[in-house]
Amino acid sequence: MASVVGKRVNGRTYYYLVSSARVSGRPRITAQRYLGSAEDIAAALDGGHGVPESTRHLAFGDVAAVWSTLERLQVVAAIDEAVGARRVSIGGHFALAVLQRATAGGATLEDWWAGTAAGRFVRPRPAHPVRDEEFWRAVRRLDESRLRRIEEAVADRIGEGEPTTLAVDVPNFATYAESETAAATLVGLSAVVTRDGAIPLVSNVYRRGGAGVVPFGVAADRLAGRRRGPVTLVFDTGQHAQLDLDAGMPFVGALPLGDYPDLLARPASARRPVDPARFAGLTALDTRAMISGADRRVVLTHSARLHAAQARGLAQALSGATRQLDGLALALATGRNRRPREELLTEIARITRVRWVDRVLTARLTGTRPGELRLESRLDENGRARLDEEFFGKQLLVTDRDDWPVADVISAYRARYHLDSTFRMLNGSFVEGRWSDRRIAVHALVTVLTTAVTHLMRREADRAGLDLSVRELLDQLSGIGETVLRYPSTGGRPRTRRVLTMRGQTQQRLFDLFGLAAYAP
Repeated sequence: MASVVGKRVNGRTYYYLVSSARVSGRPRITAQRYLGSAEDIAAALDGGHGVPESTRHLAFGDVAAVWSTLERLQVVAAIDEAVGARRVSIGGHFALAVLQRATAGGATLEDWWAGTAAGRFVRPRPAHPVRDEEFWRAVRRLDESRLRRIEEAVADRIGEGEPTTLAVDVPNFATYAESETAAATLVGLSAVVTRDGAIPLVSNVYRRGGAGVVPFGVAADRLAGRRRGPVTLVFDTGQHAQLDLDAGMPFVGALPLGDYPDLLARPASARRPVDPARFAGLTALDTRAMISGADRRVVLTHSARLHAAQARGLAQALSGATRQLDGLALALATGRNRRPREELLTEIARITRVRWVDRVLTARLTGTRPGELRLESRLDENGRARLDEEFFGKQLLVTDRDDWPVADVISAYRARYHLDSTFRMLNGSFVEGRWSDRRIAVHALVTVLTTAVTHLMRREADRAGLDLSVRELLDQLSGIGETVLRYPSTGGRPRTRRVLTMRGQTQQRLFDLFGLAAYAP
């Protein structure tokens, strides 16, 4: 039974909500709650306590979605099983590192943890302080073989049933330096990824220019051995000359456009739309040509979006170059610039040495001595039109996958760009006191695992009809915040209430897709 009881203290009456019951046949107070003075109760009834005295905003949507994916994959258990029983959970440390990398960028683990709602739903709750030092202390004894086992254990959870995988190489994976002024270590990464979604499964990190770096073809063959399944080699334009296309590994790659003028000159009417649902504005010509002395399948693509971007980029570059050349010409004509001819030629070459610009903008320096030198520049509109017609928006792909539809050839080649884009988002230029090979390997593994989880999330969103990049996906989810409202006390501890922010249509679909209701306050 509940009742209100007043207690008089120093001439004032204070009220309590009292619950009572019979215990062993006698009435006893079993619980009571302080309500305050009559003025406090009146203010509460009038809404005086309805306004919070403070609020706090926490990251929720992206953190909860990534954590739900980690839980579904059972990443913590998979890693702990791979490295064996230990006093601390290595899987727990890696899961938190992945969660932080996906949702916080360059923030420290400690600052990130304090600004998220993760403490409410991450289970088991970390038994250690969430700090960078704790992570590095926990993983300090992990050698190369254990790091590989960790990667393969997670890959088994993600890549089970993947019929075909791709081998890709990202030379500009990350940059590490020991101080702002120290020489940087450039690191590349080769990886086997899923054909659908470019989800990395196994990888190999290497110091660019370091001893023992093997060619991409050899690295791909070794990675294929770790996956024990068919792998298709994916290469970029600059890697074409380094590979033996007759080595036996299936391939999809890009060729230098300028080496095949006959294909570039084919009319637009020869191309056909690829798949408007998957590749809006993309057309392709599927044909054959002699490549490196062999008759091979080639696919010439044209992207309306890429065409517009390249034309816009050329216009901006030309604007900047002509402005600089006009300024230099005026300075020469008025005698304000009296530099030697050789210095001026070097400066002109620097101004025009921008991609495409040197093909349409020419500069002629006349005279021999300072004070007599004059500069004339000319824009070749016909050359600009040829660029627009023959080069802009185009890519030339070569493959021995004669049985693949054109759309599958294109998506396989684009896997490298999806991977590179995510790496650039997750990896900045890392400056820290010491970057040993082992420390770089651990750091790279966190990036690879984070990429695997976020690419899996992107693939799930795509299959649900949401065409989003990884960045767009995480941006949408990060817009779902959690607000903690703190109300004044009417006795005892201050009251708090947690609510989620309003959600747009896309955010609500992602909320439902990743089951975020289970993590909501």
